[in-house]
Amino acid sequence: MTRGKQKIDAQRRNAEKNQKAKGSQIEARAVGLKVVCPICKVQLANEKQLTDHYGSKHPKEKPPSTSNA
Repeated sequence: MTRGKQKIDAQRRNAEKNQKAKGSQIEARAVGLKVVCPICKVQLANEKQLTDHYGSKHPKEKPPSTSNA
């Protein structure tokens, strides 16, 4: 069993070792989302998701071409 300074040092080392990576998932998600729906401004990852989104959320509208999005 450790005491005093050894215990404090061991706790500090364990805390550093178990600490999660810096940065947030929100920032990483924002980098990955490139396509935006022009109607409702939802962000999507690619054109296929945009066409699926139009089919479910905006069925009366025609999805924009890939050069537009």
